[in-house]
Amino acid sequence: MSERIRAGARVIDITKRDKVLFPDDDIRKGDLIDYYSWIAPSILPYLRGRPLMMQRFPDGIASEGFYQKNISDYFPGWIRHIRLEKEGGELDHLICENRATLIYVANQACISLHTWLSRADRLHYPDQMIFDLDPTEGRFRDACRAARLLGDLLREISLESLVKTTGSAGLHVLVPIDRKSAFDEVRSFAHDAAACLCIREPSLVTAEIRKIKRRGRVYIDTLRNAYGQTAVAPYSVRPRPGAPVSAPLFWEELDDPGLSAVKFTLKNLRARIEGEGDPWQAARGKRFSLGAARRRLSSLR
Repeated sequence: MSERIRAGARVIDITKRDKVLFPDDDIRKGDLIDYYSWIAPSILPYLRGRPLMMQRFPDGIASEGFYQKNISDYFPGWIRHIRLEKEGGELDHLICENRATLIYVANQACISLHTWLSRADRLHYPDQMIFDLDPTEGRFRDACRAARLLGDLLREISLESLVKTTGSAGLHVLVPIDRKSAFDEVRSFAHDAAACLCIREPSLVTAEIRKIKRRGRVYIDTLRNAYGQTAVAPYSVRPRPGAPVSAPLFWEELDDPGLSAVKFTLKNLRARIEGEGDPWQAARGKRFSLGAARRRLSSLR
């Protein structure tokens, strides 16, 4: 039996609400829909204007899911999208602008939302620079220490940054930037900043892509800073047992020994938001230039 949810001017038909998506936790599609409906005011500022890639699991996370970039013909016409060229054709990328769209994609068993680092009105000029800190299994505290040191380095060159769990293994450190630098320049800057930290902390961090060469160190991945690449959105659920959420953090939380990459979940995130609010809210609207920061970084190196 289906139900209908009103979101603004739209009415969304909800189907198979009792479909189990997380079998070990008895989390159903209705729980996912309720979560995204409730978290909409917090997540939408990080989704609006960005091409989106959906990670869908129609039969739950115990089965193989799939990534969807091109929205199908059955998506309603009121959902915003942007048409982009690809080799041999075109793709219509979803853009999630409102709570109604968020509910609609959750009803499609879209568990995770992955966004571009640029916005639809200026695709080749990102407004985010991202560092993905990937620790060796079981060494999440190393990622916390690396994030702290990276944040300190960025402040030395007058860049403020944000940190969040990925809901998987590590942490993301993100710098909001002014959309005056193209992706190649942003990726080069991120690479050089990571290299500087590797020189300072060679026993803790590495930029080695091959796992065999990391020798237990935290891998700083800067390759996501490229046209068409995506990163999991803040407050997105991840398709892992417990339904962990990619959660924005206060910097001081990195010092909490109880923090883990999967501490915040679909089930407990509400209490966190109601008690602490959005740790990134004060930074919304801030943007930094890489020009002067590039000169400062060069002097450090």
